[in-house]
Amino acid sequence: MGHPQISDFWNDATRPIHNGHLPDANGLSGSDLDEGRPSEGLVMIVDKRALERECLARGLIEHNPTWRVSAVGSLDEIQHIAGEAQPSAILVILGARKVTDQSVRAELSHFISEFGTVPVIVVVDSDEPGEVLAALECGARGYIPTSVKVKVAAEAIGLARAGGIFVPASCVLALREIIHSTTNGARPLTGMFTTREAAVVEALRTGKANKIIAYELNLCESTVKVHIRNIMKKLKATNRTEVAYKLRQMLL
Repeated sequence: MGHPQISDFWNDATRPIHNGHLPDANGLSGSDLDEGRPSEGLVMIVDKRALERECLARGLIEHNPTWRVSAVGSLDEIQHIAGEAQPSAILVILGARKVTDQSVRAELSHFISEFGTVPVIVVVDSDEPGEVLAALECGARGYIPTSVKVKVAAEAIGLARAGGIFVPASCVLALREIIHSTTNGARPLTGMFTTREAAVVEALRTGKANKIIAYELNLCESTVKVHIRNIMKKLKATNRTEVAYKLRQMLL
């Protein structure tokens, strides 16, 4: 199976960690954390930062000594480390990079497609709902923010290996608030404004000029001004800024 060469993600080659072996300063292996214990499959960590990936590998092994964990610095090392063994999960460490960035999104999608059924989990600094949704759209089987503890990360890996998908609770709560605000906000706007006024209101909320509103709604600019005056009367506002403020308060 060929694997993508994506230098923009990780481009340095460093010594990997095998089965709980952490290389010391002399290049010798430390104690074997899983010696004599059954293995639950290989978990791969891909991160160009040696200290971060070794710390995460150590933490996962200490949490569950039956895991085999290999940490590498670049994507092209995975095939060399895994050999003929198929990884049971792959952690892609993005750090501060944004999944919503077009280049990152394209690279992540290509990488996930190359590994087929192997669950790929991203580890990212941000827990913004938009970033989480972008990762899931790429095919990621989990989204772990770096703010969580190792125990949560391990459980997320286990869930992905079992066929589930992990997303942070903070993201779920944020999405619930967005849905709640949208649902509650639709009622007063629908009852207060006509259909055409509601369209103008939406344009005002985004700060569009009268000429743009007229063009997008196929209206005369004078007609747009009439709608705006009616909207201002209904909201008891004296200018566009006050209209935008009151609309925002209504949708909270």
